[in-house]
Amino acid sequence: MTLFLCKTADVDADEPKQVTLADGRILAVYRLDDGFYATDDVCTHGEASLAEGEIEGHEIICPFHLGAFDIRTGEPTRAPCTASLKVYPVVCENGEVMLAE
Repeated sequence: MTLFLCKTADVDADEPKQVTLADGRILAVYRLDDGFYATDDVCTHGEASLAEGEIEGHEIICPFHLGAFDIRTGEPTRAPCTASLKVYPVVCENGEVMLAE
């Protein structure tokens, strides 16, 4: 089963896109050189939106305390972040990014 998140054209390579699902979950969708990714949007360290953060390589830098996560795995890569982000599997078809649940 797949769930539409956004159009591939709506996700810039240097800026995450925030997507709110019907069930209330808020995700951040990313475009990296090797494909599209989705994670929870809220940083595990503080109540900051990662969609407002900066992408550096394969990392998202939290705008709150400048901690970082690997977008591909959700693993924290820079303090003060220590807990992993939830990463969601996505597929791209016909110009759409979809959550693969």
